[in-house]
Amino acid sequence: MRVFDPHIHMTSRTTDDYRNMAAAGVRAVLEPAFWLGQPRTNPGSFADYFDSLIGWEPYRAAQFGIRHHSAISLNPKEANDPRCRAVLDLIPRYLDKDGVVAVGEIGYDSMTPVEDTVFAAQLALARSYGLPALVHTPHRDKAVGTKRTLDVVAESGIDPGWVLVDHLNEVTVRQVRDSGCWTGFSIYPETKMSPDRMVAILKEYGPERVLVNSAADWGHSDPLLTVVTGNAMLAAGFSEDDVDLVLWRNPVEFYGQSGKLDLSDVPKPEGTFAGSSIARGGS
Repeated sequence: MRVFDPHIHMTSRTTDDYRNMAAAGVRAVLEPAFWLGQPRTNPGSFADYFDSLIGWEPYRAAQFGIRHHSAISLNPKEANDPRCRAVLDLIPRYLDKDGVVAVGEIGYDSMTPVEDTVFAAQLALARSYGLPALVHTPHRDKAVGTKRTLDVVAESGIDPGWVLVDHLNEVTVRQVRDSGCWTGFSIYPETKMSPDRMVAILKEYGPERVLVNSAADWGHSDPLLTVVTGNAMLAAGFSEDDVDLVLWRNPVEFYGQSGKLDLSDVPKPEGTFAGSSIARGGS
């Protein structure tokens, strides 16, 4: 089993996590910018954080044979803090950097008017720089927030095939799937989705255009839950090719639209999986 975790916050994790992930088959990760738990008070704090995402974390991941890519953004929670708003002027300098393959996480936290404005502005940046967008749906009022998300995506003019709407569940999956956006699911202890619930959704909707992530961060989370979900799929009768589609080829196809996804030194798996040619040098 090979795994590309398309949403994980390795800044919050230890080197032991990298070691265990590599041993379990995780070969690539996407780390989106997010709230670190402690409020940041000025754009300079974000600059240091973004520099770490494109510099230190890829180096740290490489020590364990894992390819690290990132998404850059002003996250929805901190978009409401006027001290952080100037980060929008900072973001463009990072979007051309190697390894930055998306704009994200963007979207909603509390669904404020300010979040509307910042979300739309960052979708415009994604369009301008030819990058996919990783969208965070709110933890509260998720159905309402997801509909509002899709309305803003439609108004922005971005191709829905370049948008991944994440943290979905049984209530929100159909409307996102019908919109043409990619569907994302976070497998997370006690909150969000469990492996068994994810398998049930895959049985109903199929594995196409579905991305499964651990969203592992500084909270109670587990960076190996992607692997657990893959094993649960196999136990439920899905084929190895189905698992490879969900856990590898789908994220490669989605983020590969950036033209900057580099999997050139990731070992090719044994067997007959149908690889993707979108990623530079990798399959």
